[in-house]
Amino acid sequence: MIEHLELFFKSIFIDNMVFAVFLGMCSYLAVSKKVATAVGLGAAVIFVLAITVPLNWLLDQYLLQPGALAWADGSSNGEGFSGMDLGFLSYIMFIATIATMVQLVEIVVEKFSPSLYNSLGIFLPLIAVNCAILGGSLFMQAREIESFGLAVNYGISSGIGWFLAILAIAAIREKIRYSNVPAPLRGLGITFIITGLMGIGFLSFGGMLTGGEEEAEQLTEPKSQVEQVQQTEQANQLAENTKITK
Repeated sequence: MIEHLELFFKSIFIDNMVFAVFLGMCSYLAVSKKVATAVGLGAAVIFVLAITVPLNWLLDQYLLQPGALAWADGSSNGEGFSGMDLGFLSYIMFIATIATMVQLVEIVVEKFSPSLYNSLGIFLPLIAVNCAILGGSLFMQAREIESFGLAVNYGISSGIGWFLAILAIAAIREKIRYSNVPAPLRGLGITFIITGLMGIGFLSFGGMLTGGEEEAEQLTEPKSQVEQVQQTEQANQLAENTKITK
């Protein structure tokens, strides 16, 4: 349970797709002019990440990793399928999974919300080439997520982090229309500045999961020193007792 909570909050606040690694900036900047549009695209990104990251985890574990095909022939001595390494197919398989899910999302949105489909325009099918979507699967692979449940958690939390980022910048951009922004900074200029300031603000969450460990280390260090002193005193007492008996 602790692992799930730690991964959830870390993916949203500390390793945010936008503010930490600046992935998915194209749609983040283009579709963040209105809150309603940002909410629709953010929900679509959450759905795609929640589906594609676990599916790509299964592909990585049972197809792409070295020795992952041992289940196909039942051997573990490096012969047959178990000795194959299909890691070079990671990008192709991941992108194929992402494109399939994005096509499904596009069909559903067009069917049930034509207005949102028209407002998103070309950026809805472009989720397939959104680097944040592919980055979620690649980070999952690089960080060696241990279980399917953690992969689902990571996909959902990464999507929520991207959703919060685009929702926040969309709300700010709607309000900033009524502000007196200098002419050279209007448009993307002030948006980049605000994004940088928000990224700096999100860096403050970095100590949220490390402060407790530092305090624990500080608390354990005095205990070890006291134990060393007690052991030294006991050794001195034993030495004195042996001298007296002699």
